[in-house]
Amino acid sequence: MCILVKKWNHHWLLWFLSALVVNSAVAGNPDAKRLYDDLLSNYNKLVRPVVNTSDVLRVCIKLKLSQLIDVNLKNQIMTTNLWVEQSWYDYKLRWNPAEYGNVQMLHVPSDHIWRPDIVLYNNADGNYEVTLITKANVYHNGLVNWVPPAVYKSSCSIDVEFFPYDIQTCVLKLGSWTYDGFKVGF
Repeated sequence: MCILVKKWNHHWLLWFLSALVVNSAVAGNPDAKRLYDDLLSNYNKLVRPVVNTSDVLRVCIKLKLSQLIDVNLKNQIMTTNLWVEQSWYDYKLRWNPAEYGNVQMLHVPSDHIWRPDIVLYNNADGNYEVTLITKANVYHNGLVNWVPPAVYKSSCSIDVEFFPYDIQTCVLKLGSWTYDGFKVGF
């Protein structure tokens, strides 16, 4: 019985401290909260962020290899752990820092804003997209930088005829799933 009480008190203390940290973070920067509320109050994440519907939205993609997990010669599959850095400008997410306590950048849950639907076309396991939704950095000039991690299994033609002196090249074919090059460009 005494152990249960201590355990309950321990959990209560952790809950209280967690609530205190969360509340102080929100209350600690009222300018950032006001900015977040102002930016996203009428924001529609389903609409491609361009002034004119005929405009092409440019998305910059950089892949950063974290780990080469596996090269499966038999099935011709390469498994990689990557950071998929994506950046674009969203004109609806611009603000004047002087009006918001000189806040230059916000960390925004990426599922609250428009994101390019970038997928790996030559995937080998049916998993086309990034699965972990991380926060995006949104800068006052409208620049959005989102860097989610991804584990990709890509189909590759692997020829080991000249092993151990061979060189393998595996191309990752990335692109938008729903938008053509006239709507989202790279």
